[in-house]
Amino acid sequence: MASCSAVHGGCPSDYVAVSIAIFSMILLFVRSSFPFLIHKVPSAKGSAFWIPAIQVIASFNFLLGIVMAGNFLKYKKNHWWLSCYVWAVWVEGPLGFGLLMSCRIAQAFHLYYAFVKRRLPPIRSHFFLPLIVLPWIAGAAIVHMKKPLNYRCHLGTYWIIAAICLHTSYIAVLVIFTGAIRHIEFRFDELKDLWRGILVSASLIGLWVSAYILNEVHDNISWLQVTSRFLLLTTASILVLVFFSISISQPLLTQIGFIKREPLEFKTMCQALGIPDSGLLLRREQAAVIDPNEPLDKLLTDKKFRQSFMAFADSCLAGENVHFFEEVHELGKIPIDDPVRRIYMARHIINKYIIAGAAMEVNLSHRSRQAILNTTDLTHPDLFTDALNELIQLMKTNLAKDYWSSMYFIKLKDETSARSNGHEMEQMSGAYSFSPRLSCVRAIDDPFHHDHLSCGSSQDVHDPYP
Repeated sequence: MASCSAVHGGCPSDYVAVSIAIFSMILLFVRSSFPFLIHKVPSAKGSAFWIPAIQVIASFNFLLGIVMAGNFLKYKKNHWWLSCYVWAVWVEGPLGFGLLMSCRIAQAFHLYYAFVKRRLPPIRSHFFLPLIVLPWIAGAAIVHMKKPLNYRCHLGTYWIIAAICLHTSYIAVLVIFTGAIRHIEFRFDELKDLWRGILVSASLIGLWVSAYILNEVHDNISWLQVTSRFLLLTTASILVLVFFSISISQPLLTQIGFIKREPLEFKTMCQALGIPDSGLLLRREQAAVIDPNEPLDKLLTDKKFRQSFMAFADSCLAGENVHFFEEVHELGKIPIDDPVRRIYMARHIINKYIIAGAAMEVNLSHRSRQAILNTTDLTHPDLFTDALNELIQLMKTNLAKDYWSSMYFIKLKDETSARSNGHEMEQMSGAYSFSPRLSCVRAIDDPFHHDHLSCGSSQDVHDPYP
Protein backbone atom coordinates (compact mmCIF):
# COMPACT_ATOMS: atom_id res chain seq x y z
CA MET A 1 0.00 0.00 0.00
CA ALA A 2 3.06 2.23 0.38
CA SER A 3 3.33 2.66 -3.36
CA CYS A 4 -0.21 4.06 -3.32
CA SER A 5 0.45 6.78 -0.79
CA ALA A 6 -0.13 10.44 -1.41
CA VAL A 7 3.63 10.89 -1.82
CA HIS A 8 4.32 8.32 -4.52
CA GLY A 9 1.07 8.28 -6.51
CA GLY A 10 0.26 5.81 -9.28
CA CYS A 11 -2.64 3.99 -7.58
CA PRO A 12 -5.43 2.49 -9.71
CA SER A 13 -7.85 5.07 -8.33
CA ASP A 14 -5.44 7.81 -9.42
CA TYR A 15 -5.51 6.62 -13.02
CA VAL A 16 -9.30 6.37 -12.89
CA ALA A 17 -9.52 9.96 -11.66
CA VAL A 18 -7.12 11.13 -14.40
CA SER A 19 -9.24 9.28 -17.01
CA ILE A 20 -12.35 11.03 -15.71
CA ALA A 21 -10.55 14.38 -15.96
CA ILE A 22 -9.50 13.68 -19.57
CA PHE A 23 -13.04 12.60 -20.47
CA SER A 24 -14.52 15.76 -18.91
CA MET A 25 -12.13 17.94 -20.94
CA ILE A 26 -13.12 16.13 -24.14
CA LEU A 27 -16.79 16.76 -23.32
CA LEU A 28 -16.00 20.40 -22.57
CA PHE A 29 -14.25 20.88 -25.92
CA VAL A 30 -17.17 19.25 -27.73
CA ARG A 31 -19.75 21.29 -25.83
CA SER A 32 -17.98 24.57 -26.50
CA SER A 33 -17.24 23.95 -30.19
CA PHE A 34 -20.16 21.90 -31.59
CA PRO A 35 -22.33 24.93 -32.55
CA PHE A 36 -19.49 26.12 -34.78
CA LEU A 37 -18.36 22.73 -36.12
CA ILE A 38 -21.71 20.95 -36.51
CA HIS A 39 -24.17 23.78 -37.19
CA LYS A 40 -21.58 26.03 -38.90
CA VAL A 41 -22.53 29.00 -36.71
CA PRO A 42 -20.18 31.92 -37.43
CA SER A 43 -17.94 32.65 -34.48
CA ALA A 44 -18.56 35.83 -32.49
CA LYS A 45 -16.09 38.66 -32.07
CA GLY A 46 -14.72 40.32 -28.98
CA SER A 47 -15.48 39.19 -25.44
CA ALA A 48 -18.42 37.07 -26.62
CA PHE A 49 -15.82 34.71 -28.12
CA TRP A 50 -12.69 34.96 -26.04
CA ILE A 51 -14.25 34.81 -22.55
CA PRO A 52 -15.78 31.33 -23.20
CA ALA A 53 -12.48 30.35 -24.87
CA ILE A 54 -10.54 31.48 -21.78
CA GLN A 55 -12.92 29.45 -19.62
CA VAL A 56 -11.98 26.30 -21.55
CA ILE A 57 -8.25 27.06 -21.24
CA ALA A 58 -8.58 27.83 -17.52
CA SER A 59 -10.49 24.57 -16.99
CA PHE A 60 -7.68 22.64 -18.66
CA ASN A 61 -5.05 24.40 -16.52
CA PHE A 62 -7.06 23.76 -13.37
CA LEU A 63 -7.34 20.01 -13.92
CA LEU A 64 -3.75 19.68 -15.15
CA GLY A 65 -2.46 21.56 -12.10
CA ILE A 66 -4.34 19.23 -9.75
CA VAL A 67 -2.98 16.16 -11.54
CA MET A 68 0.63 17.34 -11.55
CA ALA A 69 0.63 18.82 -8.03
CA GLY A 70 -1.46 16.07 -6.44
CA ASN A 71 0.99 13.26 -7.26
CA PHE A 72 -1.53 11.29 -9.31
CA LEU A 73 1.20 10.11 -11.69
CA LYS A 74 4.57 8.62 -10.86
CA TYR A 75 7.38 10.85 -12.05
CA LYS A 76 10.60 12.27 -10.65
CA LYS A 77 10.66 16.00 -10.07
CA ASN A 78 14.12 16.53 -11.42
CA HIS A 79 13.34 19.75 -13.30
CA TRP A 80 12.16 23.09 -12.01
CA TRP A 81 9.10 23.04 -14.23
CA LEU A 82 7.88 19.88 -12.46
CA SER A 83 7.90 21.47 -9.01
CA CYS A 84 4.81 22.12 -6.90
CA TYR A 85 5.36 25.85 -7.16
CA VAL A 86 4.78 25.75 -10.90
CA TRP A 87 1.73 23.49 -10.93
CA ALA A 88 0.02 24.05 -7.56
CA VAL A 89 0.83 27.75 -7.12
CA TRP A 90 0.67 29.13 -10.69
CA VAL A 91 -1.12 26.73 -13.06
CA GLU A 92 -3.80 25.53 -10.64
CA GLY A 93 -4.20 28.94 -8.99
CA PRO A 94 -4.13 32.14 -11.10
CA LEU A 95 -4.15 30.36 -14.47
CA GLY A 96 -6.73 27.76 -13.36
CA PHE A 97 -9.39 28.28 -10.71
CA GLY A 98 -8.62 32.00 -10.38
CA LEU A 99 -9.02 32.65 -14.09
CA LEU A 100 -12.16 30.49 -14.20
CA MET A 101 -13.83 32.48 -11.40
CA SER A 102 -12.65 35.78 -12.89
CA CYS A 103 -14.32 34.98 -16.22
CA ARG A 104 -17.62 34.27 -14.46
CA ILE A 105 -17.36 37.49 -12.42
CA ALA A 106 -16.68 39.46 -15.63
CA GLN A 107 -19.81 37.93 -17.19
CA ALA A 108 -21.92 38.74 -14.12
CA PHE A 109 -20.50 42.29 -14.11
CA HIS A 110 -21.55 42.72 -17.74
CA LEU A 111 -25.07 41.43 -17.04
CA TYR A 112 -25.41 43.74 -14.04
CA TYR A 113 -24.56 46.84 -16.07
CA ALA A 114 -26.64 45.82 -19.08
CA PHE A 115 -29.87 44.84 -17.32
CA VAL A 116 -29.75 46.83 -14.07
CA LYS A 117 -27.84 49.96 -15.08
CA ARG A 118 -29.15 49.63 -18.67
CA ARG A 119 -25.83 50.62 -20.18
CA LEU A 120 -22.66 48.95 -21.39
CA PRO A 121 -19.96 48.37 -18.74
CA PRO A 122 -17.61 51.34 -18.23
CA ILE A 123 -14.58 48.99 -18.41
CA ARG A 124 -14.06 46.70 -21.39
CA SER A 125 -13.72 43.02 -20.59
CA HIS A 126 -10.12 42.78 -21.82
CA PHE A 127 -9.19 45.37 -19.18
CA PHE A 128 -11.54 44.19 -16.45
CA LEU A 129 -10.51 40.51 -16.52
CA PRO A 130 -6.78 41.10 -15.81
CA LEU A 131 -7.73 43.41 -12.95
CA ILE A 132 -9.77 40.65 -11.32
CA VAL A 133 -6.96 38.09 -11.69
CA LEU A 134 -4.39 40.43 -10.10
CA PRO A 135 -5.04 39.27 -6.48
CA TRP A 136 -4.41 35.67 -7.57
CA ILE A 137 -1.17 36.67 -9.27
CA ALA A 138 -0.05 38.64 -6.23
CA GLY A 139 -0.86 35.74 -3.91
CA ALA A 140 0.96 33.24 -6.12
CA ALA A 141 4.01 35.52 -6.23
CA ILE A 142 4.10 35.77 -2.42
CA VAL A 143 3.82 31.99 -2.01
CA HIS A 144 6.53 31.45 -4.61
CA MET A 145 8.90 33.79 -2.77
CA LYS A 146 8.16 32.48 0.75
CA LYS A 147 8.09 28.79 -0.37
CA PRO A 148 5.83 27.45 2.40
CA LEU A 149 4.93 24.17 0.62
CA ASN A 150 6.00 20.89 2.21
CA TYR A 151 7.12 17.72 0.43
CA ARG A 152 3.46 16.80 -0.28
CA CYS A 153 2.68 20.16 -1.93
CA HIS A 154 0.59 21.18 1.10
CA LEU A 155 0.49 24.60 2.75
CA GLY A 156 0.72 25.24 6.45
CA THR A 157 -2.31 26.17 8.56
CA TYR A 158 -1.95 29.95 8.31
CA TRP A 159 -1.24 29.81 4.62
CA ILE A 160 -4.22 27.58 3.96
CA ILE A 161 -6.51 30.00 5.81
CA ALA A 162 -5.31 32.83 3.55
CA ALA A 163 -5.86 30.65 0.45
CA ILE A 164 -9.40 29.78 1.57
CA CYS A 165 -10.16 33.46 2.16
CA LEU A 166 -8.99 34.27 -1.38
CA HIS A 167 -11.18 31.52 -2.89
CA THR A 168 -14.28 32.43 -0.88
CA SER A 169 -13.89 36.16 -1.57
CA TYR A 170 -14.29 35.50 -5.30
CA ILE A 171 -17.37 33.40 -4.67
CA ALA A 172 -18.73 36.18 -2.45
CA VAL A 173 -18.22 38.76 -5.23
CA LEU A 174 -20.02 36.46 -7.66
CA VAL A 175 -22.88 36.04 -5.17
CA ILE A 176 -23.18 39.84 -4.82
CA PHE A 177 -23.45 40.41 -8.57
CA THR A 178 -25.84 37.48 -9.01
CA GLY A 179 -28.04 38.70 -6.16
CA ALA A 180 -28.18 42.15 -7.76
CA ILE A 181 -29.67 40.74 -10.99
CA ARG A 182 -31.86 37.98 -9.52
CA HIS A 183 -35.03 40.04 -10.13
CA ILE A 184 -34.41 40.27 -13.90
CA GLU A 185 -36.61 37.97 -15.97
CA PHE A 186 -33.93 36.66 -18.32
CA ARG A 187 -35.08 35.02 -21.54
CA PHE A 188 -32.21 32.50 -21.56
CA ASP A 189 -30.24 30.57 -18.90
CA GLU A 190 -27.97 33.32 -17.59
CA LEU A 191 -29.22 33.47 -13.99
CA LYS A 192 -29.48 29.70 -13.66
CA ASP A 193 -25.90 29.29 -14.90
CA LEU A 194 -24.63 31.86 -12.40
CA TRP A 195 -26.27 30.18 -9.41
CA ARG A 196 -25.11 26.77 -10.60
CA GLY A 197 -21.53 28.04 -10.87
CA ILE A 198 -21.70 29.41 -7.33
CA LEU A 199 -23.03 26.11 -5.99
CA VAL A 200 -20.45 23.84 -7.60
CA SER A 201 -17.48 26.12 -6.84
CA ALA A 202 -18.51 26.40 -3.19
CA SER A 203 -18.93 22.62 -3.03
CA LEU A 204 -15.43 22.12 -4.46
CA ILE A 205 -13.88 24.47 -1.90
CA GLY A 206 -15.74 22.69 0.89
CA LEU A 207 -14.44 19.32 -0.31
CA TRP A 208 -10.92 20.71 -0.63
CA VAL A 209 -10.96 22.07 2.94
CA SER A 210 -12.33 18.78 4.29
CA ALA A 211 -9.68 16.78 2.45
CA TYR A 212 -6.94 19.06 3.73
CA ILE A 213 -8.08 18.75 7.34
CA LEU A 214 -8.40 14.97 7.15
CA ASN A 215 -4.99 14.58 5.51
CA GLU A 216 -3.30 16.80 8.09
CA VAL A 217 -4.94 15.08 11.06
CA HIS A 218 -4.57 11.53 9.71
CA ASP A 219 -1.44 11.89 7.61
CA ASN A 220 -0.45 8.28 8.34
CA ILE A 221 -3.56 6.74 6.74
CA SER A 222 -2.71 6.08 3.10
CA TRP A 223 -6.17 5.08 1.91
CA LEU A 224 -7.65 8.32 3.25
CA GLN A 225 -5.14 10.40 1.29
CA VAL A 226 -5.72 8.40 -1.89
CA THR A 227 -9.51 8.63 -1.55
CA SER A 228 -9.53 12.34 -0.80
CA ARG A 229 -7.42 13.24 -3.85
CA PHE A 230 -9.57 10.97 -6.03
CA LEU A 231 -12.70 12.80 -4.88
CA LEU A 232 -10.99 16.17 -5.32
CA LEU A 233 -10.02 15.56 -8.97
CA THR A 234 -13.37 13.93 -9.80
CA THR A 235 -15.28 16.85 -8.30
CA ALA A 236 -13.07 19.32 -10.14
CA SER A 237 -13.77 17.45 -13.40
CA ILE A 238 -17.49 17.82 -12.80
CA LEU A 239 -16.98 21.49 -11.89
CA VAL A 240 -15.40 22.45 -15.21
CA LEU A 241 -18.31 20.86 -17.10
CA VAL A 242 -21.06 22.41 -15.00
CA PHE A 243 -19.30 25.75 -14.57
CA PHE A 244 -18.87 26.40 -18.29
CA SER A 245 -21.60 28.60 -19.71
CA ILE A 246 -22.07 30.09 -23.14
CA SER A 247 -25.56 31.52 -22.49
CA ILE A 248 -24.15 34.69 -20.90
CA SER A 249 -21.86 35.57 -23.81
CA GLN A 250 -23.80 34.11 -26.75
CA PRO A 251 -27.38 33.37 -25.61
CA LEU A 252 -28.61 32.31 -29.07
CA LEU A 253 -26.31 29.29 -29.04
CA THR A 254 -28.32 27.80 -26.19
CA GLN A 255 -31.23 27.38 -28.65
CA ILE A 256 -29.25 25.03 -30.92
CA GLY A 257 -29.73 21.29 -30.54
CA PHE A 258 -26.75 18.96 -30.24
CA ILE A 259 -27.75 16.81 -33.21
CA LYS A 260 -27.32 18.39 -36.63
CA ARG A 261 -30.50 16.82 -38.02
CA GLU A 262 -32.50 18.53 -35.30
CA PRO A 263 -34.01 21.77 -36.64
CA LEU A 264 -32.95 25.03 -35.04
CA GLU A 265 -35.60 26.27 -32.67
CA PHE A 266 -34.66 29.92 -33.16
CA LYS A 267 -32.68 31.28 -36.10
CA THR A 268 -32.45 34.95 -35.14
CA MET A 269 -32.54 37.04 -32.00
CA CYS A 270 -35.85 38.51 -33.19
CA GLN A 271 -37.49 35.08 -33.27
CA ALA A 272 -35.86 34.06 -29.99
CA LEU A 273 -37.38 37.10 -28.29
CA GLY A 274 -40.79 36.45 -29.82
CA ILE A 275 -41.00 39.67 -31.83
CA PRO A 276 -44.25 39.52 -33.89
CA ASP A 277 -43.88 38.61 -37.60
CA SER A 278 -40.07 38.68 -37.37
CA GLY A 279 -38.58 37.15 -40.48
CA LEU A 280 -41.99 36.11 -41.81
CA LEU A 281 -43.62 37.13 -45.05
CA LEU A 282 -47.31 36.39 -45.12
CA ARG A 283 -48.34 34.62 -48.29
CA ARG A 284 -51.75 36.19 -48.51
CA GLU A 285 -50.46 39.66 -47.72
CA GLN A 286 -51.60 42.19 -50.34
CA ALA A 287 -48.71 43.34 -52.51
CA ALA A 288 -47.84 47.02 -52.19
CA VAL A 289 -46.96 49.03 -55.27
CA ILE A 290 -43.27 49.99 -55.24
CA ASP A 291 -42.71 53.61 -56.25
CA PRO A 292 -39.03 54.51 -56.81
CA ASN A 293 -39.87 58.13 -56.03
CA GLU A 294 -40.76 57.27 -52.44
CA PRO A 295 -38.09 57.88 -49.74
CA LEU A 296 -35.84 54.86 -49.26
CA ASP A 297 -36.47 54.63 -45.51
CA LYS A 298 -40.20 54.38 -46.18
CA LEU A 299 -39.73 51.72 -48.87
CA LEU A 300 -37.53 49.65 -46.55
CA THR A 301 -40.41 49.28 -44.09
CA ASP A 302 -42.09 47.05 -46.68
CA LYS A 303 -40.81 43.55 -46.00
CA LYS A 304 -40.98 42.31 -49.58
CA PHE A 305 -39.01 45.31 -50.86
CA ARG A 306 -36.54 45.05 -47.98
CA GLN A 307 -35.80 41.41 -48.76
CA SER A 308 -35.24 42.19 -52.43
CA PHE A 309 -33.05 45.20 -51.65
CA MET A 310 -31.12 43.13 -49.09
CA ALA A 311 -30.45 40.38 -51.63
CA PHE A 312 -29.12 43.00 -54.06
CA ALA A 313 -26.95 44.58 -51.36
CA ASP A 314 -25.57 41.17 -50.34
CA SER A 315 -24.66 40.47 -53.96
CA CYS A 316 -22.68 43.73 -53.92
CA LEU A 317 -20.99 42.70 -50.64
CA ALA A 318 -22.60 45.68 -48.92
CA GLY A 319 -25.56 44.10 -47.18
CA GLU A 320 -24.64 44.95 -43.60
CA ASN A 321 -26.43 48.32 -43.78
CA VAL A 322 -29.72 46.71 -44.84
CA HIS A 323 -29.39 43.99 -42.20
CA PHE A 324 -28.79 46.69 -39.62
CA PHE A 325 -31.92 48.56 -40.76
CA GLU A 326 -33.98 45.37 -40.50
CA GLU A 327 -32.86 44.53 -36.96
CA VAL A 328 -33.40 48.11 -35.77
CA HIS A 329 -36.83 47.96 -37.41
CA GLU A 330 -37.57 44.76 -35.45
CA LEU A 331 -36.34 46.44 -32.25
CA GLY A 332 -38.99 49.12 -32.77
CA LYS A 333 -41.71 46.46 -32.48
CA ILE A 334 -40.78 45.75 -28.85
CA PRO A 335 -42.82 47.92 -26.45
CA ILE A 336 -41.00 50.51 -24.37
CA ASP A 337 -42.40 48.93 -21.20
CA ASP A 338 -40.55 45.67 -22.00
CA PRO A 339 -36.97 46.71 -21.11
CA VAL A 340 -35.51 43.21 -20.88
CA ARG A 341 -36.30 42.27 -24.46
CA ARG A 342 -35.20 45.70 -25.71
CA ILE A 343 -31.86 45.31 -23.91
CA TYR A 344 -31.35 41.85 -25.41
CA MET A 345 -32.01 43.21 -28.89
CA ALA A 346 -29.90 46.34 -28.39
CA ARG A 347 -26.92 44.31 -27.13
CA HIS A 348 -27.30 41.96 -30.08
CA ILE A 349 -27.26 44.86 -32.55
CA ILE A 350 -24.26 46.50 -30.86
CA ASN A 351 -22.24 43.28 -30.80
CA LYS A 352 -23.11 42.45 -34.40
CA TYR A 353 -22.86 45.86 -36.09
CA ILE A 354 -21.39 48.58 -33.87
CA ILE A 355 -18.32 47.44 -31.94
CA ALA A 356 -14.96 47.49 -33.70
CA GLY A 357 -14.28 44.23 -35.49
CA ALA A 358 -17.92 43.10 -35.35
CA ALA A 359 -19.07 40.36 -37.72
CA MET A 360 -21.10 42.86 -39.81
CA GLU A 361 -19.59 46.15 -38.69
CA VAL A 362 -21.29 49.12 -40.37
CA ASN A 363 -19.53 52.25 -41.56
CA LEU A 364 -20.49 54.92 -39.02
CA SER A 365 -19.00 58.21 -37.99
CA HIS A 366 -17.02 58.22 -34.76
CA ARG A 367 -19.62 60.48 -33.13
CA SER A 368 -22.56 58.16 -33.84
CA ARG A 369 -20.63 55.05 -32.84
CA GLN A 370 -19.48 56.52 -29.53
CA ALA A 371 -22.97 57.86 -28.81
CA ILE A 372 -24.28 54.29 -28.98
CA LEU A 373 -21.41 52.71 -27.01
CA ASN A 374 -21.58 55.37 -24.28
CA THR A 375 -25.36 55.50 -23.98
CA THR A 376 -26.86 55.63 -20.51
CA ASP A 377 -30.07 53.87 -21.58
CA LEU A 378 -30.00 50.80 -23.82
CA THR A 379 -33.81 50.87 -23.97
CA HIS A 380 -34.06 54.39 -25.44
CA PRO A 381 -36.26 54.39 -28.56
CA ASP A 382 -33.85 56.72 -30.43
CA LEU A 383 -30.69 54.80 -29.56
CA PHE A 384 -29.91 53.91 -33.19
CA THR A 385 -31.70 56.80 -34.94
CA ASP A 386 -28.61 58.85 -35.84
CA ALA A 387 -26.75 55.77 -37.04
CA LEU A 388 -29.75 54.71 -39.11
CA ASN A 389 -29.98 58.12 -40.79
CA GLU A 390 -26.31 57.97 -41.72
CA LEU A 391 -26.61 54.50 -43.22
CA ILE A 392 -29.76 55.39 -45.18
CA GLN A 393 -27.85 58.24 -46.79
CA LEU A 394 -25.06 55.81 -47.67
CA MET A 395 -27.53 53.37 -49.17
CA LYS A 396 -29.14 56.11 -51.25
CA THR A 397 -25.74 57.08 -52.62
CA ASN A 398 -24.16 53.66 -53.09
CA LEU A 399 -26.97 51.16 -53.66
CA ALA A 400 -30.33 52.69 -54.50
CA LYS A 401 -29.50 54.03 -57.96
CA ASP A 402 -28.03 50.72 -59.12
CA TYR A 403 -30.88 48.76 -57.56
CA TRP A 404 -33.61 50.39 -59.70
CA SER A 405 -31.92 49.11 -62.86
CA SER A 406 -31.02 45.68 -61.50
CA MET A 407 -32.65 42.31 -62.11
CA TYR A 408 -33.64 42.22 -58.43
CA PHE A 409 -36.03 45.14 -58.88
CA ILE A 410 -37.39 43.73 -62.16
CA LYS A 411 -38.07 40.43 -60.43
CA LEU A 412 -39.73 42.24 -57.53
CA LYS A 413 -42.02 44.14 -59.95
CA ASP A 414 -43.01 40.90 -61.70
CA GLU A 415 -43.74 39.19 -58.38
CA THR A 416 -45.70 42.21 -57.17
CA SER A 417 -47.80 42.26 -60.34
CA ALA A 418 -48.43 38.54 -60.14
CA ARG A 419 -49.45 38.78 -56.49
CA SER A 420 -51.71 41.77 -57.23
CA ASN A 421 -53.43 39.91 -60.06
CA GLY A 422 -53.77 36.82 -57.93
CA HIS A 423 -55.28 38.85 -55.13
CA GLU A 424 -57.82 40.44 -57.48
CA MET A 425 -58.78 37.07 -58.96
CA GLU A 426 -59.16 35.67 -55.48
CA GLN A 427 -61.51 38.52 -54.56
CA MET A 428 -63.52 37.96 -57.75
CA SER A 429 -63.76 34.24 -57.20
CA GLY A 430 -64.89 34.94 -53.67
CA ALA A 431 -67.61 37.30 -54.91
CA TYR A 432 -68.88 34.84 -57.55
CA SER A 433 -68.28 31.62 -55.69
CA PHE A 434 -70.22 28.58 -56.87
CA SER A 435 -72.33 26.84 -54.27
CA PRO A 436 -73.83 23.42 -55.02
CA ARG A 437 -76.48 24.06 -52.40
CA LEU A 438 -77.77 27.13 -54.28
CA SER A 439 -77.56 25.39 -57.65
CA CYS A 440 -80.12 22.79 -56.69
CA VAL A 441 -83.26 23.60 -58.62
CA ARG A 442 -86.43 21.83 -57.66
CA ALA A 443 -88.47 23.11 -60.61
CA ILE A 444 -89.65 20.34 -62.90
CA ASP A 445 -88.88 22.44 -65.96
CA ASP A 446 -85.19 22.77 -65.13
CA PRO A 447 -83.52 21.95 -68.49
CA PHE A 448 -80.33 20.86 -66.70
CA HIS A 449 -82.07 18.86 -64.01
CA HIS A 450 -80.23 15.68 -64.86
CA ASP A 451 -76.78 17.36 -64.46
CA HIS A 452 -77.31 18.66 -60.94
CA LEU A 453 -76.70 16.94 -57.68
CA SER A 454 -79.81 16.31 -55.68
CA CYS A 455 -80.45 18.68 -52.81
CA GLY A 456 -80.18 15.90 -50.30
CA SER A 457 -76.83 14.71 -51.64
CA SER A 458 -75.40 18.23 -51.68
CA GLN A 459 -76.38 18.62 -48.05
CA ASP A 460 -74.62 15.41 -47.16
CA VAL A 461 -71.44 16.58 -48.81
CA HIS A 462 -71.27 20.15 -47.49
CA ASP A 463 -73.24 19.93 -44.26
CA PRO A 464 -71.94 16.97 -42.31
CA TYR A 465 -73.53 18.27 -39.14
CA PRO A 466 -77.32 18.39 -38.72
